[in-house]
Amino acid sequence: MSDWIGIAVIVLVVLCGLFGLSQLSKPYDVSVEEFEKRAKEGPSLMSAGLSGLQKFLDPAAEKAIEVQEDLRQGRYNKKEGSGDPPEPGQNDDKVTNGESDA
Repeated sequence: MSDWIGIAVIVLVVLCGLFGLSQLSKPYDVSVEEFEKRAKEGPSLMSAGLSGLQKFLDPAAEKAIEVQEDLRQGRYNKKEGSGDPPEPGQNDDKVTNGESDA
């Protein structure tokens, strides 16, 4: 008899879990104003935490996030984004490779 009670409890837990997942996966209506408000708020606390975890687990992800931030700000190359003029005597990579335009 106790075996049937144990099986019934396990089945009940599984059914409750499936019902809960089905309720969580249902889409809900979002007004245009609410969508725009959420889009302006930026990343949530959850995504910020996951980003920090990703940086810790994968060191290359930190560099990728920096590059993405640069792209969002309109800087495609860090040399261009500094705002400082180039040093005298420094040209493109052509000079360092031994190639010249002449």
